[in-house]
Amino acid sequence: MPEGDTVFRTAAKLHRELSGHVLTLSDLRVPQHATADLSGLVVDETASRGKHLLTRVGPWTLHTHLRMEGVWHVHPHDTRWRRPAHSARVVLETAERQAVGFWLGMVDLVPRDAEDRVVGHLGPDLLGPDWDTAEALARLRSQPDRTVFSALLDQRNLAGFGTEYTAELLFAAGVRPHTPVGEVADLERVVLRGQRMLRAGVARPQRSFTGSLKKGETTWVFAREHRPCRRCGTTIRREELGEDPVRRRRAFWCPHCQPEGADKAPFEAGRMVVGSSWGLGSGGSDLLRGWRACGLGTASSRGVDRSGSRSGEEPLDRSAGSGV
Repeated sequence: MPEGDTVFRTAAKLHRELSGHVLTLSDLRVPQHATADLSGLVVDETASRGKHLLTRVGPWTLHTHLRMEGVWHVHPHDTRWRRPAHSARVVLETAERQAVGFWLGMVDLVPRDAEDRVVGHLGPDLLGPDWDTAEALARLRSQPDRTVFSALLDQRNLAGFGTEYTAELLFAAGVRPHTPVGEVADLERVVLRGQRMLRAGVARPQRSFTGSLKKGETTWVFAREHRPCRRCGTTIRREELGEDPVRRRRAFWCPHCQPEGADKAPFEAGRMVVGSSWGLGSGGSDLLRGWRACGLGTASSRGVDRSGSRSGEEPLDRSAGSGV
């Protein structure tokens, strides 16, 4: 699903393909802007702001948001669309290229000097040039009783994390999603680790937290409920969390690796196992690289069998746990 890394790469693609070119056609297929016409104007740039896209065209800014299913495709004219025509929300054309935004969750056209209307509420951008660690931490700590899961997802605190990154970050940090912000031992370390994870994600089109690109092996806990933890074999749990019952989000965690009320450094007293018992084969080395990438050290090449029982455990090598 689109999170800060995906949006950053999308902005880079639109900027590369459209910037400096005159629009020969613009078609905003949303009621509020159906009559708007940007043709004849030069595209100056496209930039990301958290999970938002800002395409600046003449005196206007086209603001789009991918939400859960949105995507931008850029291709030569007469290329067959890879999504249904009825799902297209924006079509922009230059003399050589066509950019189509499908299933976009938000489409707004605002004067360029009024961008705050659509992104002014956002906190510091985790991938932005103006990232401000102190400001992000101050916003997070302003509600110390709020769960760290909900606080990290709140784009008003810091912009860029979605449910997948938040679940994987909290696992890497050994912090249970339900933990109040005020009880997180080293909040700054957690935030900066997440930022490094996002930056690493920008560099690769296929997202992976484990180091493996094989289907079903890219995450530690996200979307793995009822399955054994890759670290200890405990069953991964899932719960809907959030203050608003209508807008709760899915949280995933390992009860053993993310103990309730933990106040120790990530996995300080932990033991981990990674191995071939899941049928990973040569992918085991990828998983070990993933452990290092998330700051989880190295471990035995033996592992946890499919029933979740532990075998061949070795103590966590903390010397390799410097994080991403």
